[in-house]
Amino acid sequence: MPHNDGIKTFLAGEALAAKRRVKISSGTTTTPPEVVYADAGEDFIGVTEYAVPIGDDVSVRLQNSSGTFEIECTVSSSIVRGTVLYGANDGKVSDASSGSAQGEALEPGVTGQQLEVAPWNVKSTTAATVSVADANSNMTGATVEAVLDEHAKALKTAQYQINPTLVCLADGTRLDKFVNGASTVPGIYQSSSKDVGYRWNNDAAPGSIAAKFNIPQDVDVTANLVVHLLGAIVKAGAGEVDAPHVTVGAYFSTVGADPGADTNCGGDSGQFLTAQAAKYQEKTLTIALADVPANPSVLTLLVAPKTGELGTDDFILSGIWIEATRAALTT
Repeated sequence: MPHNDGIKTFLAGEALAAKRRVKISSGTTTTPPEVVYADAGEDFIGVTEYAVPIGDDVSVRLQNSSGTFEIECTVSSSIVRGTVLYGANDGKVSDASSGSAQGEALEPGVTGQQLEVAPWNVKSTTAATVSVADANSNMTGATVEAVLDEHAKALKTAQYQINPTLVCLADGTRLDKFVNGASTVPGIYQSSSKDVGYRWNNDAAPGSIAAKFNIPQDVDVTANLVVHLLGAIVKAGAGEVDAPHVTVGAYFSTVGADPGADTNCGGDSGQFLTAQAAKYQEKTLTIALADVPANPSVLTLLVAPKTGELGTDDFILSGIWIEATRAALTT
């Protein structure tokens, strides 16, 4: 039968304290139905009027009744007037995000206090007040809004790394093993039986290596590309003498372009400084967004220590990569 006032009698499916949120017990067949505590993140039908043992009748003030409610609270940080409240275990409310927001505090609260609450009878439709369970702890955000923000930032990250698909000499010749003091071209070098890189002997006009990058379709072509170079000066004497820049020629191949097109949108990287005790340094070069073509495209970088800046020491390049911003693909 329809019930027309704000309080209805149910059967306690467990021992219930006063001023706690309850829900219909799953699978109940009794008349009236059994109710049990609504736990963290769970919806509720109303709030108990008084404490009862299991099996007794219990009066429940229905959630859709008028006025404010008194509900026992538990506090994770602090409850002040206006704090958004969520369902907590054992029928309480809390300031800790869990499920949909269920009301707003009208007074400050401490754990165990029966707090005056203005209930939200309409479920939240804003992402900022719906929590995320995240059982596997994959996210840091506690609400749908925060998690969507994390995903959007990850999707459009400006630290999207593109690695070369091919490295060779500038003329397409394969790179051979570096010969210290004898080679006039760069070669592959293993440092102290550990990391492998590309090394140049001191030379007034060092030769270039070519690094090819297939630009992914999800790169944002309205943002800059940043070339990163991880290199080190290999000193010839007791101390480092040369402080070279690295000259980077940047050439895009695009649909409809002449294979012989040679528009260079590169330049010089930051300077690799002396007095670093042969330590690796990271330097960058920005390819301006105005020079980045529409996808699909392929980028070839011609890389060498700057002419006239490597007269005494050698130079080793451990790695080269591109940092880009990602974009959402619409097709």
